[in-house]
Amino acid sequence: MSGGAAESLIAARRRDTTRRRQRVLTTLDQMAAAGQETSVSAVARAAGVDRSFLYRHHDLRAQIHARSAAPSASPASSAASKQSLLADLANLREQNQRLRKQNTDITARLSEILGEEVFRASGIGRTDDTEALRTRVGQLEQQVLDLRQELDERTDDLDAARAANRDLMTLANRMPPGPS
Repeated sequence: MSGGAAESLIAARRRDTTRRRQRVLTTLDQMAAAGQETSVSAVARAAGVDRSFLYRHHDLRAQIHARSAAPSASPASSAASKQSLLADLANLREQNQRLRKQNTDITARLSEILGEEVFRASGIGRTDDTEALRTRVGQLEQQVLDLRQELDERTDDLDAARAANRDLMTLANRMPPGPS
C-alpha cells in the first residue's frame, strides 16, 4: 500500500470517528432532554455505534455515566439504569477475561523472546545452530555405527584368516620333510 493510500485511509477513519462521536453526543443530549435512560448500552443502540466504541472513548463514557448518575424523576429510568449497569458489569467482566488472556499470551511470548536472547548471549548458540548440531550428531552417530559394523566384519575376516593359518601350519608341521 502506498503512502498516499495509507494517509487517505487514516484520514477517512478519523472523519468516521468524528462523525460517530458527534452522533453519540447528539443522542446523549436528546435522551437526557427526553428523560430517557442514559446507559452505555442504550446510548450505543440509539446512536448506532458499537459499545466497544464508547469503551475506547473514555470521555464519552464518562459523560454517559455522569448523565445517568444525575437524579431523574421517573422510577422506571432508575430500574433501567440498574439493568444497564448489570449489563455493563457483565461486559466489563468479559473484557477483563479477554485482557487477562491477552496478557498471559503476551507474557508467554515475551518469555520465549527473552529466553532466546539469553540463550544467544550465553554463547551456546542460536536455536538454528542447535538444529544443525543435532543433525550433525545424528550423522556422526550413523558413521560410528557404520564403522563398528565394518570393524566387526574385518574382525571376523581376521579370525577366519587366523584359523586358516593355524590349519595350514598344522598341515605343514605334519608333512614329512622334503629332500634337501
